[in-house]
Amino acid sequence: MSTSFLSNTSNAAAQSNTPGDISKDVVLTNPPEDGISDVSFSPTHDYLALASWDKQVRIYEISATGESKPQAKIDHEGPVFTCCWTKDGTKVVGAGADKAARMLDLQTNATSQVAAHEQPIRCARFVEVNGTAGPILVTGSWDKTVKYWDLRQPTAIASLDCQERVYTLDSKNKLLVIGTADRYINIVNLDQPGKFYKTLQSPLKWQTRVVSCFTDATGFAVGSIEGRCAIQYVEDKDSNANFSFKCHRQTPPNTRDVANVYSVNAISFHPEHGTFSTAGSDGTFHFWDGNAKHRLKGYPEVGGTISATAFNRTGSIFAYAVSYDWSKGYSMNTPQMPNKLMLHPVQPDECKPRAKPAGKR
Repeated sequence: MSTSFLSNTSNAAAQSNTPGDISKDVVLTNPPEDGISDVSFSPTHDYLALASWDKQVRIYEISATGESKPQAKIDHEGPVFTCCWTKDGTKVVGAGADKAARMLDLQTNATSQVAAHEQPIRCARFVEVNGTAGPILVTGSWDKTVKYWDLRQPTAIASLDCQERVYTLDSKNKLLVIGTADRYINIVNLDQPGKFYKTLQSPLKWQTRVVSCFTDATGFAVGSIEGRCAIQYVEDKDSNANFSFKCHRQTPPNTRDVANVYSVNAISFHPEHGTFSTAGSDGTFHFWDGNAKHRLKGYPEVGGTISATAFNRTGSIFAYAVSYDWSKGYSMNTPQMPNKLMLHPVQPDECKPRAKPAGKR
């Protein structure tokens, strides 16, 4: 009888003062043939979507034992940069270098084009907007626009002009956060989707790599190429809780005042605890408690850069792509570069918020 892969890690690995255990992590079977650019779990089932530079989005079923089975795919005409699910888990969208977003309906197995831009589409999310009958797809492009798409209509129902190319976006409830080149961050209240609620410069000094919304939609995390992460609240009344911290940096042996700095490529929030992960070009991932300003667990290097991450809907599985992130240019994308998707069984204490000291609220 097979053993649930979620119970294979020892409790000792969940102690915050010891390195995390990745020895029980399970490799996805039949991975993409080229670099993995995005990872997204279904919000209703244990299905996993992967966007890849091999011009496909692949959908896998993930079992309780960590076994993976390919279920479907979406073919594109260029590298795919992003993928996302509808709230009911029946549809998957991929978008990328071919300047189009394509949707697969898992109930009918039909594929259709649902969005288009003048330049490649870097990121996409499904959101809910008042006054619309169904899910709305939001796409962000290097053409410096963010567009809203009703899946039943051939043209965008609304558009936002950004200051620069869109590099990243994320949404939770009524919050939409857009990160662009030149470190602009635009915040949208989806009750008023046609305008920016607030625009600010990133609190980090270098290029924005990723934004990720809190589970309660009160703010977001920002990761940059400088090995830093920032925690940022939307409302000014909460600004005293904003902070940033160094991560994904390494000090070479026998040196002082020198650090190798790596990009923060991915930030994922745990759906139950509200804690979060960071992963980067140094090939490591970490779990953090933002409220306590505390690292819950750090993990050893996985043998290559980590390009994308995601928790499943219950937070019991953490998926991370060990794949080239282009941080060292085209010449470093060699056949020896690993390209795989790993499934980490999350033990209860690994992502649990730090206990508050007795007597403190």
